[in-house]
Amino acid sequence: MNKNLHLLLLALVFALVLAACGGQQTRGNESNEPAEPEAPTEEVTEEATEKPTEIKVTHEFGEITVPVNPKKVIVFDMSTLETLDKMGVEVTGVPQANIPEYLAKYNEDSYENVGSLFELDFEKMAEINPDLIVISGRQQEQYEELSKLAPTLYLSIDYNNYVESFKNNMMILGQIFDQEEAMAAELVAIDEAIASLNEKVSVDKTALVVLANEGNINAYGTGSRFGIIHEEFGITPVDENIEVSRHGMNVSFEYVVEKDPDYLFVIDRDLVVTGEPAAQQTIENELVQNTKAYQNGNIYYLDPSYWYISGSGLVSVSEMIKAMEEAIQ
Repeated sequence: MNKNLHLLLLALVFALVLAACGGQQTRGNESNEPAEPEAPTEEVTEEATEKPTEIKVTHEFGEITVPVNPKKVIVFDMSTLETLDKMGVEVTGVPQANIPEYLAKYNEDSYENVGSLFELDFEKMAEINPDLIVISGRQQEQYEELSKLAPTLYLSIDYNNYVESFKNNMMILGQIFDQEEAMAAELVAIDEAIASLNEKVSVDKTALVVLANEGNINAYGTGSRFGIIHEEFGITPVDENIEVSRHGMNVSFEYVVEKDPDYLFVIDRDLVVTGEPAAQQTIENELVQNTKAYQNGNIYYLDPSYWYISGSGLVSVSEMIKAMEEAIQ
């Protein structure tokens, strides 16, 4: 073999060795190291996990589109205000003419005054240019005008299905303010408190709920705004035939004596209107003193801030349960 042929063979062998090593290295990378995702796959993944900036909410007046975590919020519904306060959500405007004592901080100058529960300051609201307005029954006739200013959420309670409608309202707020898990936990705690109360209630004991107003009394039974006492808290109504109406059924003190409830629960409307309590003087007259409720010390004056002004928020519902627990002990 001449010298040139020998060099050619060596070159061929060397080239084959290099090719074999290169192939082994490539196969090693494929088996031991994960392949990097392609750029389009990464983009799709990021988009899939991105949170929405707005949501659609259905309420009694239709469907509205609401920004998630709206920055400028006006609240006329006290049950919503107490709930947002508990959630740590800041609001911009409130009706300072009607703020209950337990929410007194909202009377401070750091909050915009947007009127009263019935007389709304549209000019001030236009200046605020809100992202969301929340109302309840007292403002429902103003819904169309309010909707021209901002998405307006109407939250109401179905007194024939109190707890379910209450929970629905709370979860809507949880969705809007991105606190669904925290809200669900709050509702579980309320369910547990109601269940605990039910276990303590004696079905043999009856109750009558009345609203005292300027010397008169109106009775409320099942299906009414205070029907939660009977339907959810389990306390037997002394009269199953109380007429259901917004302002209750007007009754006499002779009626109270005739029905003779074990418990008499009283909401003092005068305290709301005038700031001065008047119900006890109205209720504890010579006739009512003949009832079991009076004689056994079972007349209870319920805080109208929770029962009359609010009544369907995280704070007020919890306080209502506590009031019943204290009464039946």
